[in-house]
Amino acid sequence: MKRIAALLLFLPSVSLADIVVGGSGLACSEDPACINRLHPDIPMAARAKPGERITMIGKDAGDLVIDPDEFVVAEENPRLGFGVVHPLVGPVHIEGAQPGDVLAVTIESIDPGDVGWTSASAFGFAGDYVGSANRFITWRLNDDYAEAEALPGIRIPNASFPGVITTLPGRAQLDTVLAREQALADAGGAVFSPDTDLAEPTSLCGEEGSEAGSCLRTIPPREFGGNMDIRYIREGTTVYLPCHIEGCGLAIGDFHYAQGDGEVSGTAIEMDADITVTTRIVENGPDLSHGPHYSGPASVLSIPSTRFHATTGFPIKQKGEVPRDIAYLASAKVAELENLSKDVNLAAANALKAMIDYIETEYGYDRTDAYMIASVAVDLRIGQLVDVPNVGVTAILPLDIFVDRD
Repeated sequence: MKRIAALLLFLPSVSLADIVVGGSGLACSEDPACINRLHPDIPMAARAKPGERITMIGKDAGDLVIDPDEFVVAEENPRLGFGVVHPLVGPVHIEGAQPGDVLAVTIESIDPGDVGWTSASAFGFAGDYVGSANRFITWRLNDDYAEAEALPGIRIPNASFPGVITTLPGRAQLDTVLAREQALADAGGAVFSPDTDLAEPTSLCGEEGSEAGSCLRTIPPREFGGNMDIRYIREGTTVYLPCHIEGCGLAIGDFHYAQGDGEVSGTAIEMDADITVTTRIVENGPDLSHGPHYSGPASVLSIPSTRFHATTGFPIKQKGEVPRDIAYLASAKVAELENLSKDVNLAAANALKAMIDYIETEYGYDRTDAYMIASVAVDLRIGQLVDVPNVGVTAILPLDIFVDRD
């Protein structure tokens, strides 16, 4: 990998970026510019003026160091624990930015690492529904494509992007999020509540930290950005984020070499990377109360293939079945119904199941491999939301990823 830090060491006369942030140590805990929680009191790791180029040297989502010669496939992810997710670079104070401003962040370049990984686990979208087991595989990456020894015959083109791009919440936003997510957890909904395991910065968010119970996990996205996992936020795109504290507190991480819309197994091709961005403060910016906006060239919206195969799904199920994603609502009606009205989640799961059946039958991969292929390459897209009760989702498989086939 063409690491910025190394280039600056050997070519000190060449200014590749105005500001370089991160890159210390092998683990997030060894890097003063690495955080994995969100809170308005997190100290800034660097300062930058609008327009200055900021290069962030980031670690992968699991804070892993893996040798693909020694680690090809395993039943479990070798990371120390879920608490490390996600190591982010930052936060960076943007000079002149004030609460109420809109911060525009333009991605100039992403330099991928040499090694990636993908896992299938209970964290995924529908592993139990499609019949997947747990699995962890590694990829070899270059500037053009990724290949995995565990998935022979597959070549995934480079479509690198950051899964997480965020500003820090203000105190009011923090209190709102904590209250509503706790209410959801109390009702039995799926929530990642604050915890102190491997939390960074330790002094604030760790077990003995001053804000141990109120540092937000980075796993869900929120109105101020975060883990949006949108594959279209690539080189050349601009993300518009709300500023809730002085300087905004820009942080970026969770770098993906490639991902399908949905990231269904729970991971993409996870990697470390160097990303270079510029920022500007937008006057009279868009209303971001419902979440960030982004813009860029339409080419990023296309699938990386000249051919595709697609499946469809509708909210239809077996009588007696209660989809796990709505089980917490404890509706007495759900089990007896064979058709749910306007349930996009169920429609997506059915489209995904049909796609995994197709990959398994057509290409000979087992269900877990097919699930991971779907996570890094298959796009789940909404077909329509108006044809009640059966809203439609389609799963699109780019066929050019299968090499040595007609």
